[in-house]
This record gives sequence, C-alpha cells and structure tokens, in this order.
Amino acid sequence: MRLYNGDCLEVMRELPDCSVDAIVTDPPYGLSFMGKKWDYDVPSVEIWAECLRVLKPGGHLLAFAGTRTQHRMAVRIEDAGFEIRDMIAWVYGSGFPKSHNLKDDWQGWGTALKPALEPITVARKPFPGTVAANVLAHGTGGLNVDGCRVGKESTKRSCNDVGASSSFNMAATGHKRTNGSEAGRWPANLIHDGSEEVVGLFPQTASAGHYTKSLSKPEGSKQIFGSVIGQQTRSNTYAGDNGSAARFFYCAKASKKDRDEGLEGFATKQSVGGGGSIGDYLADVDSASGKFGSEKAPAKNFHPTVKPTDLMRYLCRLITPPDGVILDPFMGSGSTGKAAKLEGFDFIGIELNPEYFAIAEARIDAVQKGLL
Repeated sequence: MRLYNGDCLEVMRELPDCSVDAIVTDPPYGLSFMGKKWDYDVPSVEIWAECLRVLKPGGHLLAFAGTRTQHRMAVRIEDAGFEIRDMIAWVYGSGFPKSHNLKDDWQGWGTALKPALEPITVARKPFPGTVAANVLAHGTGGLNVDGCRVGKESTKRSCNDVGASSSFNMAATGHKRTNGSEAGRWPANLIHDGSEEVVGLFPQTASAGHYTKSLSKPEGSKQIFGSVIGQQTRSNTYAGDNGSAARFFYCAKASKKDRDEGLEGFATKQSVGGGGSIGDYLADVDSASGKFGSEKAPAKNFHPTVKPTDLMRYLCRLITPPDGVILDPFMGSGSTGKAAKLEGFDFIGIELNPEYFAIAEARIDAVQKGLL
C-alpha cells in the first residue's frame, strides 16, 4: 500500500507505465461547492491521460460525477484516450431539491429537480487483440460478473437492512467461478441506497427482471408510470426469491459507524452532508448565497461525500483482478482504500488535503491492522 499527500498529477507522473490494474475514484464534480478551490472544475484531460498511462491495457476506470457535470467528466475521460463502456447510476432517496419557488401567477413552479442519483462513468483503456488474449496477458479487460452477482436470499428480511448482509455482499463469490443460477443475478448498471422512497418504485415480484403484470391506468391517472407507483406497497420484506425487485440493486448509504471506523483518536468536527451523495450536501447549501442552510452533527470523518464501504467494495471487486492494484487519485477520506484492502487488493491513494489525508490514512490503516 502506498499513500501520498500531494497533487495527483505530480504523484502519478512518478508511477511506472502500466503498473495499475484498476482505478476507482470520486473526483471533484466541478460544482464550485461552497467556493472550494478543489471543486472549481472536473479533472483535466491531462490528469485522465496520466490515469490512462499508469493503467494496464484493458484496465477499467470508475469515476463518480454530478448530474450537472457528468458530460464534462465523461468527455475529458474520453479525450484522454479512454473508451467509454457504460454508466452506473447510484440512486438514493435522501436528497432534497434546492429550488427557488416562484409566486403569484407562477405559484407551483420552481427552478430545480430533486437530486436522486449520481452517475459513475465506466471506462476502459484500449488494447490490441481480443479481451480473452488481453486477460491472459495482463489480467485486465473483463468484469468480475460472478464475483458481483446479486444473490437470492433464503431468509425473510428487509431491503433496507444494511451492513455485511446487504445483497452486494451476500452473493459475492470472490474469484471462484460458480454456476450463474446458483451465484445470483447478473450485476446491473443501477445501484440504489435502499431508502423507502426508492424501493417503493420497484414492483413486488417473484422474479425480478421478468415483471409481466398487466398495468392499467387507475381512474384520474394520466400516465401509466403513475400506476406502477400506485400499485406498490411499502412492505419491503421478502422470502426466498419473492419480494421487491429493488433487492437486486441494493447498497446502503454510509452509516456513522462506517464513516468513523478507525478514527477513535480523532477529534470531532462540524460536517456537511453525511450520506456520501451530492444530494446530501447540496441540500445544506443555499443556492443563492452559498451558505449553510443547516448544520450536521459533528463527526470525526467530516468529509462531505463519504461513499459507503459496501458500495466501494462492490465497485473494486467488479473491475479488479485477483491480487490487483487499485489507484484512487482523489482519495478523500479513504473509502476506496478501505474497501480495496477489505477485498484483499493492493492500493495506491493520493490526496491533496492534509486533513482528509490523515483521516484516510487512519481508516485504511485500521483495515491493515485487522481492526475492522
């Protein structure tokens, strides 16, 4: 493991060519959040070009983004030489709209939608020949489908349950090849936080992905989609292979325990947000003045967008070969590093902010010492 407190462009220039198996990162979204200098723009083409250089041929890059600047993020990644392969949507229910509500004749009109998802760009370094040949040569180029299948549950439990029993971990088969029907369902490009609001959008079904119930518009409804919502119950429990289809896309949000593990000796500090999503901390900023609208409880890990460890473990496992090296050039408070070490991967992390670096170092070190 190598952790660097410095500028990612300068540090990456010192890394050898083709020395990294995967990159999983949560970079600045370019929203000028609270006037923070680090968030004035999405990472440059030059930074992504260094990521491309240090990746092995066929190596994957996963980069979180904000919905308003996802296009700039993806274009710069592509302009650096990456091949855009897909986009994963991380959906959550906790965000609040920061809208300027109009009055008088325009009562009921506003200026913003409710934030409910963050896109994750899925990109890959180009390579010559076939995927099969590249995997044999470098171990990279494919996705660990069996290791990331979503499993069937044998006991009755809630979609909102969190922790090690979440569906991401439940069906994880590591790097052992299993029969697909036994291992679970094919991983999708949709992941959600398990909130009641999001789960309620999914049908109750005995076989997710094969929903064939005939839909009819209820009286007064103008859209068939509305009838889908209306027919759902708020009961999220299921037994065996029955229940809400939401269970096949579930990942809990970062809990306070998850955020602060390994930071026992750290002082608490006022934090912003708390769930790890852009919606959480934008909800606490007045869109006109840029000032805090409310304060959050003090936390030892006061980084504004701490991603849940379960989510980061899943993403690391999805694109990294056994014993591979994961790079995070925008390490923040170390969620990727914590996840990588828990999954048995080597890790290289870079963070410019010294306070965040200290938090990341402690969280990852706690895994190294077997404390988590």
